[in-house]
Amino acid sequence: PTLSWLEGTWHVTHSTLPMWKKSRNVRITYARIPGTSSPSSPGVHLSDEVRYQSRGSTKIKTVKGVDKPMIVEGNAEDGGGGRDGKDGGEDNASLSYQWRGSGWLFVASSKWEILGFGDEQGSENRWVVTLFAKTIFTPAGIDIYSRAKEGLREETVEKLKGALKGLGGSVAKLAGELFEIKRD
Repeated sequence: PTLSWLEGTWHVTHSTLPMWKKSRNVRITYARIPGTSSPSSPGVHLSDEVRYQSRGSTKIKTVKGVDKPMIVEGNAEDGGGGRDGKDGGEDNASLSYQWRGSGWLFVASSKWEILGFGDEQGSENRWVVTLFAKTIFTPAGIDIYSRAKEGLREETVEKLKGALKGLGGSVAKLAGELFEIKRD
């Protein structure tokens, strides 16, 4: 996707991350950090902010971090967030990132990648599927994002799960563990 397509707030509607079972209204906001691309570190870095609530609380909790693009060897499609000549030369988002937490979470880091993205058929909603590596705090897992707070239609979620299972291996196993996150 382009950076402008990825930027903004996404609602995490399905996940395998155990901590989200006791949470609700999980959303993540991506924003480009200007001036972060260089010849030695290609691709625009992103700030991300995850906001969520415990099921029994109105207090909003926040986790902030920075996502640095990674170039995945052998993946010609992932230029680390370069330009593709489409959309007026707009910067592409990377397909893989190295996340580092901010504040007290500076010690935490993780790798994550975009497995798929698109527009939901028959609606104006959009979706992203991410795969994240194990951290010192969390197991490896999968998230499904939706632009709309209401989430994706069940048929779309089932198609995404089927596509993930079709990848085989650990991704297929994780796809079988996806659960819906409460939103209100």
